[in-house]
Amino acid sequence: MIARDAAGRVLVVRKRGTTRFMLPGGKLEPGETSFDAALRELREEVGLALDPARLAPVGSYLTDAANEPGYTLASDVFEYADPVAGAAADAEIAELDWIDPHGVSPAWAPLLIELLPHLRA
Repeated sequence: MIARDAAGRVLVVRKRGTTRFMLPGGKLEPGETSFDAALRELREEVGLALDPARLAPVGSYLTDAANEPGYTLASDVFEYADPVAGAAADAEIAELDWIDPHGVSPAWAPLLIELLPHLRA
């Protein structure tokens, strides 16, 4: 999920035992929609409970998996409409950061890099 702070920076996370930063998110639970999973994962990973009415779909993407060479990641990406604050690493998250989407880093996951045109718009 794309969440931004008041300065327009994008929230990214690095999971324990990995090296790449990515958008918060994760796998669907049985019977769960991707919309519901986005909200649940943000709450579990960084402690943000967001208003579902302010969440909008960005699109579906197929990219290389960030931390699993040889695997493809299928992602439904959503964006939160309002600035967020108060995120803190939780669950399997080792580190979080707020990035300037006008930059680029080799530490960013392929999906994050694929989304740069959207993030910069």
